[in-house]
Amino acid sequence: MSGTLMPSSTERPALVWLRDDLRLDDNPALAAAQASGRPLLLAFLLDEESPGLRPLGGAARWWLSHSLKALAATIEAKGGRLLLRRGMALDALTRLAGDVNAQAVYWNRRYGAAEIAVDTAVKSALTAAGVAVESFGGNLLHEPWTVATQSGGPFRVFTPFYRRARMQAPRTPSQTRLPWRFAPYPEGERLENWALEPSRPDWAGGLRETWTPGEEGARDALTRFLDGGITGYADERDRPDRTSTSRLSPHLRFGEIAPHRILAAVRHAEAGASAAPRDVEKFVSELYWREFSYHLLFHYPDIGTANFNDRFDAFAWQNAPALLRAWRRGMTGYPIVDAGMRQLWQTGWMHNRVRMVAASFLIKHCLTDWRQGEAWFWDTLVDADAANNPASWQWVAGSGADAAPYFRIFNPVAQGEKFDPDGDYVRRYVPELTALPSNVVHRPWEATPDVLRRAGVRLGETYPRPIVDHAAARDRALERFQPIRGD
Repeated sequence: MSGTLMPSSTERPALVWLRDDLRLDDNPALAAAQASGRPLLLAFLLDEESPGLRPLGGAARWWLSHSLKALAATIEAKGGRLLLRRGMALDALTRLAGDVNAQAVYWNRRYGAAEIAVDTAVKSALTAAGVAVESFGGNLLHEPWTVATQSGGPFRVFTPFYRRARMQAPRTPSQTRLPWRFAPYPEGERLENWALEPSRPDWAGGLRETWTPGEEGARDALTRFLDGGITGYADERDRPDRTSTSRLSPHLRFGEIAPHRILAAVRHAEAGASAAPRDVEKFVSELYWREFSYHLLFHYPDIGTANFNDRFDAFAWQNAPALLRAWRRGMTGYPIVDAGMRQLWQTGWMHNRVRMVAASFLIKHCLTDWRQGEAWFWDTLVDADAANNPASWQWVAGSGADAAPYFRIFNPVAQGEKFDPDGDYVRRYVPELTALPSNVVHRPWEATPDVLRRAGVRLGETYPRPIVDHAAARDRALERFQPIRGD
């Protein structure tokens, strides 16, 4: 680690504060710092102290560790270093800017209320100290305040939001400038001292087998998707038994790739006839669903803790720790739900269709407050973020913006048979059901004793019986909903 030699007054560095934008490509804050002509200092600050910031979940901490390693290696290959510091941003960043005599600090914006408060305070302190601050929109296609209704307010329904947002042309992805110039590297911290990865026990083996965090991993995932995964996307994206989704969500979560780069790539594929317009349009709509979630987070900052529809404040949730525990462990007795929950635990990710089914089961079959499910996903998903996670849980619960109606209660058997018709997804993650024939793999309790015996399944022993009856649970959920219908 080098010393703290300061640049001369004419070579005061441009300090880039990296957060959820762990990439060099198409990074507006970095591009502006390079355009200043000053030597660069790229820094990541682990802030677990600022008021209101939500600590990362375990899976996200694992991803962050590997993403920072990858970014540091990329920067070192260009002759620089990634500076790591830890502490409350207001103190740590202003101290760093003073230590290195920074001419300006650059960052890409964040959209949660606590993050905005932190950034506002840091900007005020730096400006008072004579340090220029520039912020940019780097992680969304459109800044949340630029997409408004006719009356100038925020949207609460996706379709009109999507129509209005698409009227604005996203910026063209930018390239980093050459050559790279770096400032002297001051004293920093060692990543391994942050203990971001699990050790006792080390539960991340499945994550390591499944993912390649970092900018290169993001590019590779996009290439794989465009080379084949996007074909049939509109029809097959709901099939968890197939490789039919992009799996770009964790890379987007940590900003290892910009949505502008993804959008430009899929449009290029469409123009070159290597991707069908119908598949592209469906995928683009999913990018904009992410935009809508951030639109909601910005305009309704308590979306992660409060019902968007306050009628649900009076809903009579039940306290059922045994049901919650069975759901978390993938032991509900409903194979599609259990496969999803085990995929989540093993890989830190779950197919989106199965996320909806699993969430609906917890909320409506088990009458468990959506916030308990959101908290579990926050801790176990590598792609959990403050916008998509709660917005999606509220959508399923019926309490959110543009939500599915509460009385839409997924039948886990029907969902499994429709979207995993041969049972391949279930067998992959619920191996105790591997030998069951497809016609009963999603309803093992209906298999004859002889079929169960030949498959080596002993209900209640090797695999649980359903923890609730679907029909009875559906009726109970609808009954609980009646007092708050508000029709």
